[in-house]
Amino acid sequence: MGDPREPPGGTPGDGSGNEDEFRSVVFDESFVRAARIQELSARERLAGTFGRATRARVRLGPLGTVPRRALALLLLILVAFGAAVYFGVSSPMVTAVHPEGSQLTVSLVALSPASAVRPVADPADPFAALTPGYGEGTLGLNTPTGAATGHFSRVEVTKALDTVQRYLVASSLSPAVLVRGATSDVRSFVTPGELAAFDASVAQPVDDRHHAATGWMVRFDPARVALASNTVKVAGAMRIDEADDGTLQITTDHTFVYALKPAGAPAGAPAGLETVRRQLTFRFDRVDLASAQLRLVDAVVQAGPESCGTSTAGFLQPVLATAQGTVVAPPSPVDPGNHARPGWQVCGVLAGS
Repeated sequence: MGDPREPPGGTPGDGSGNEDEFRSVVFDESFVRAARIQELSARERLAGTFGRATRARVRLGPLGTVPRRALALLLLILVAFGAAVYFGVSSPMVTAVHPEGSQLTVSLVALSPASAVRPVADPADPFAALTPGYGEGTLGLNTPTGAATGHFSRVEVTKALDTVQRYLVASSLSPAVLVRGATSDVRSFVTPGELAAFDASVAQPVDDRHHAATGWMVRFDPARVALASNTVKVAGAMRIDEADDGTLQITTDHTFVYALKPAGAPAGAPAGLETVRRQLTFRFDRVDLASAQLRLVDAVVQAGPESCGTSTAGFLQPVLATAQGTVVAPPSPVDPGNHARPGWQVCGVLAGS
C-alpha cells in the first residue's frame, strides 16, 4: 500500500521540479496558526467585502503601512526619548567639580627693632646666639605622627600632615622661594579653587587681608636681600582637628630664623637675623587629600626687624645689619579714630636685639 502522504497518481514527473515551483508560496505551520480567519456574513459577501487572514496594519500616509506591534514599539521609544530629554533639561545638572577653597585671610605684622640692628658676631656661625629649642630645617617643624580623628582615618591624617610639611618646606625653607622669586613649587600645592587668588597675590600683591604674597610664602626681594646661610632654624608645632564631619583641619605655628645679608655682598660680609612667625590654618576634604593639595584659609605673619610703614605684601622688608648698626624710626602711635588707615595694619616692637 502506498504512502498516504503521496498523491494517488504518485509524484508527477521526477518528483522534484513541480515541488520547487510552489516552494516559495507554501506557508509553514506557525504562519497558518497565526493567521486570523474571519467568517464573513451574507451581507458582507454580497457587498463584496473580503477580510484578510493577516494581521491588521495601520496606514500612515506616505510611510505606508506599519504593523500595530511595530507602531506600539515606535510610540514607546518616542515616549521614553521625550521623558529623557525632559528630565535632562528640567533636572539640575550635577557635575563633579573640585571644591572651592575658602578665601585666604592674611594678617601681616611688622616688628620694629627696639635698638640699632647689628650683625651677628660670627658670620660663619650666625645662629650661635640663638636661644635653645630651635631645630634645623624640617626637624624643627616637629610634624606629629598621624592618628585617626572622628571622621578621618590614620592614613588620611598622615597624608594631610605630609602635604602640610612639604608645603612648609617649599614656602618657608626653599632658597629658590626665599630669595630667587620662585613661586611654582608653592603654587603646586594650592587647590584649583584658590589658584586665582594665589596668582593675583603674586602678580599684584596688596595688603587687603586677602592678596598678600607673603601670606602664602616667606619671600625677600632678590634685588635687596641674599641668604648668608642656607640653613634655617625652626621651632614650633602642629595641631590636628576637624572643622566639620567632612573637613580635616591642621593648624601650624612656627618661628623661622634666617641669616641675611645685602644682595651681592661677598662671603663673610656682615649678616643679621630675620625672625618670621607663621601661624597657618589648612583645611582638607577628601578631594584635597586625594590630590595632595591643601586649602590655606588663614595666615598670621609676624616679621622683624622690619621698618613700620613699609609694605610687606609683596616681599618681607628686613632691616639689614651693618657694621655700624642700622637705626630705624620707632613705630608711630596708632590713632583708633583715624579711619583713613586700615585697622588690620599694625606694627609691633621686636623683643631682644
